[in-house]
Order: sequence, then structure tokens, then C-alpha cells
Amino acid sequence: MVATDTVTTADDATRVLSIDAMGGDNGPATVVAGLALFLKVHPGTPVLLHGRADELRPLLATHGLAGQVTLRDAPDVVTMHDKPSQVVRRGKQTSMWSAIDAVRNDEAGVVVSCGNTGGLMAMSMLRLRKIDGVNRPAIACLWPSRNPQGFNVMLDAGADIRADQDDLLTYALMGASYARNAFDLAQPRVGLLNVGTEEHKGRAELKVAHELIAATAAAGEFDYTGFVEGGDLPGDVCDVIVTDGFTGNVALKTGEGIANLISDLLRENLRKTPFSILGALLARGALRQLKRKVDPRRVNGGVFLGLTKTVIKSHGSADATGVAAAITLAHRLADQGFSDRLAARLAAALPHDDTKGSDT
Repeated sequence: MVATDTVTTADDATRVLSIDAMGGDNGPATVVAGLALFLKVHPGTPVLLHGRADELRPLLATHGLAGQVTLRDAPDVVTMHDKPSQVVRRGKQTSMWSAIDAVRNDEAGVVVSCGNTGGLMAMSMLRLRKIDGVNRPAIACLWPSRNPQGFNVMLDAGADIRADQDDLLTYALMGASYARNAFDLAQPRVGLLNVGTEEHKGRAELKVAHELIAATAAAGEFDYTGFVEGGDLPGDVCDVIVTDGFTGNVALKTGEGIANLISDLLRENLRKTPFSILGALLARGALRQLKRKVDPRRVNGGVFLGLTKTVIKSHGSADATGVAAAITLAHRLADQGFSDRLAARLAAALPHDDTKGSDT
């Protein structure tokens, strides 16, 4: 049987990328540099770039992109210190609002921004709305793993600190759909993060979610592996890990911190003695491969799932390579018409409440 979320064909508008150039910690120069790296690999991809035109024109000219990118002037910027409520009330002239509205108006298919996460989520929910059946959208991130695809999907990574059993069921369906489209996995394996794998462990809502996800696996066309633990995040037990945003964000930040610590300690110890330096030189090929495999820039780009359109949040501190990775992910999802596929999957698989009307 053909999966519901793999049959839609994207039209020309959905393949256009809408990029907020102003929101990152490193400024628009890094965003434009990342865009230039992306366009070297995917020349001709239609791009709408939003921001202060006077700043962006010389940057585009420096990278030879003046004739390849459509510029949308937006005089204001959402800063990292702005509260979501402020962004929603006073953000109409910002590059972030402009980038989102291009997708809202069907001029583009995917939004990419390095900006304020809370502001981006609040503005996206206001302008793009949630898919029918979704109570809380989630942020899906990619976690380096032992699986053949090299990554696992984890959600929620921090969109909302709360999640009840119905939310966790929706996350399972959305995560499976994302894994199917991002990794070409026909039957993704989904696990529910818990303090143990035994069925009697965990909070009451986790036990209910465990039953709901198992009952919906066939309709969602994924395999449910049951409860998984924190050690399975980089493992090969499943392809998708479902959890609430509080737990997911703590796990994500912990993982990033440990990766940085190991990298620093390894670098420090390899420089300690002449013998360790010699060993590092002899092992530099293997070390280079290891560095590439765990390089966080390669997995830059959290996807907001549960909205009527696709929004990708790049790390605010991303360099050009990281920005290019986020844009590449946006390009793949836009080319597949992912937002329409996700909506179709949820409509087909989520239980319907007849008192509220059908969502099909």
C-alpha cells in the first residue's frame, strides 16, 4: 500500500524557499554565505530573501547572487531578546514576518530562519495556523545515531514543555511522517521515551500514550517499538523518539554539551605529548571522519511540525555551513510538498471526534 504522505506532488510555488536573512547571531552575512554554499549545489532553486535591502544587496553581489535571488525589503528585525508576545504584537515590519507571510500567501513552500525560536513559533502559529487535529506543534530535531541513515528524529525538542497522551500520539505520527520523507524510510520505527522500557514504569499519560501509539501504528504506517530510554537516542532501536518538549530540550542541550566536551578533551589530549601528536597525525583520516559524523552543523535545522506550512529553525549561532544545511533540508521538504503530505497523514490516522466535526 502506498503511504498517504508520499503521494502528493509539489507545485512550483511550494518549491520556492522563503529565508529570513536577519535573525541569526552572526548577522545577514552568514545567512547569505550559507545560501551561496547551498546554491552552488542546487543552482536555479527559487529563493525569496527577506531583510534590510540596503544591507543585503552588497552581500548578494559579493557572492554573485544578485540575479539568482529575489529580495524582499523588511526594515525591522526580531532580536534574540524579544519576547514572543512582543514579536506577535509589533513584528509586522520584520524580516521574520515577511518570510512567513510569503508562505502564508502561497508564494513559497518553506520558511527558514535563524531567529528567535519562541518568536518564530508564535508568529508561525499566528500566521500559518495549526493542522486540524494538532493541539501542540512540535520541533523535530535530528540526532546522530547508529542507524543506517546516520540520524534519529526526536520530537518535541522544545516547542512546548507540556504534552499529554494525545499530543504524544500526534508527535508519533508527525515524527514518522518526517522520518519517511527525510530518510526515505517506508516503515519508520517509533519509540516513546521513558525512564525504563518496562510497561509499568512512567507517568500515567505515558502509559496511556503507549497504548494509543501502539493502536495507531498500522494506520500511521510505522512500527512501534515501545518504551525507549535516553541511551537509545543515538542508538539503532528506533528511528523516531517521542517525548515532551521539556524532556526533549534538556536531552538535546545535554547531548550538545557532551559532544563539545568530548571534542575539547580529545583535542587537548592529542596535543599533550609528542607521541600523542604523532598518533593524531597517523589517525587523522579516522578523526576527520569522526568529526564529520558528529558535526552538529550537518544536522542544523529543527522542523516545526503541526503547522499548515513547513517552518525550519536554524541554530542562531550557525555558521555558513550550518545555514546551508538548514536550507538544504528546506529544499528537500519543499520539493516533496511535505506539509501537504503531513496534513494528509494526520487526517487519515488520527482518531476523529464526531462532536467536533470530521477533519477530513
